[in-house]
Amino acid sequence: MAAPYGGMTSPRNPPGAPRVGMVGGGQLARMTCQAAIALGAGFRVLAGSSSDSAARVWADTSLGDYRDAATLTAFAAGCDVLTFDHEHIPGDLLRQVPPSTAIRPAPEALRYTQDKLAMRDRLTAMGIRCPRYAAVRSLADVTKFGFPAVLKAVSGGYDGKGVWVCRDEAEAAPVVAYGIDLLAEELVRFSRELAVVAARSPHNQGAVYPIVETVQVDGICREVIAPAPGLDKEIAVKAQALALRIAAELEVTGLLAVELFETRDGLLVNELAMRPHNTAHWTIDGARTSQFEQHLRAVLDLPLGSTAATAQVTVMANVLGGTGDEWEIFDRYIHVMAADPGVKIHMYGKEPLPGRKIGHVTVCGTDVADVRGRARRAASYLRWGSEEGE
Repeated sequence: MAAPYGGMTSPRNPPGAPRVGMVGGGQLARMTCQAAIALGAGFRVLAGSSSDSAARVWADTSLGDYRDAATLTAFAAGCDVLTFDHEHIPGDLLRQVPPSTAIRPAPEALRYTQDKLAMRDRLTAMGIRCPRYAAVRSLADVTKFGFPAVLKAVSGGYDGKGVWVCRDEAEAAPVVAYGIDLLAEELVRFSRELAVVAARSPHNQGAVYPIVETVQVDGICREVIAPAPGLDKEIAVKAQALALRIAAELEVTGLLAVELFETRDGLLVNELAMRPHNTAHWTIDGARTSQFEQHLRAVLDLPLGSTAATAQVTVMANVLGGTGDEWEIFDRYIHVMAADPGVKIHMYGKEPLPGRKIGHVTVCGTDVADVRGRARRAASYLRWGSEEGE
């Protein structure tokens, strides 16, 4: 008898329960664990430390360094599908994983989230608009490109790390002196930042969520408004089609997040991610199918779920580490829950270091200003112990 779900079986699981392994034990893995429970899918986590967000709550967690070939291969051997909560896994290590374990997304696709220059080259060749860019090997290259310039690490950057806005040679020189691979991009004049998350399965089924507006502060996403207020319907449809096209042409399996600049002349692609993404956390409470369930459905080659919103407006606000320890933050629940029972709190079990994402809140409603204000006040109180914090 043919095995279900694309022919995947595991001797450690009952028939019909394939096992997904997620490399990385951060909050994305933690929230994917919850979706796996509801689906009844086998789920394993490879975490670097027992203090990692997912390792704190998930029994089937292996500890080890994902950069070690033996560790990665041994972990993959116990999985039908291997997927990721970050993009830092070297492609040459993934290619050593036996073909009996499906890697989704594949190393060939994942490359375009690991190498920003390769991503820019590929998207440009596809005729997709991106910021003007150039490879940088010396200060002279930056000067030739022109100022102001945004210098980016070709690999390894996230949450504003590995990004430097340079307005002259004096600011660019120390960045170039780091000796890392860089590219220069124009400093885009945009009206706002948008994001769209799509899913694609191995059978080429696609699904896409509503376009959202993101609010970034110091390179860190602080708020997400779903759907993006006042976005022209034609632009929204084009952005959704763009995400589905990129997913198909890059052969992404799982989720694809596309971060966009909205400019006077149209949309520009800023970044790509091939995993659950901060800009779609709102879907846990505000969509028929959360991004975490959708990612599992996609990598398991199950029919994809509905991406329809369950409210007119949903706002997600990240909770950053501010003052105090975890116990003080837990005590702050009382105020937040009593003040607004409609607020949904999602904490990650992470040490609340200043500026670190330690959780998020979600509020659903009908009025953008009202919902946004409620989310901001809740996130502020959890961070600072005051509704009037930053």
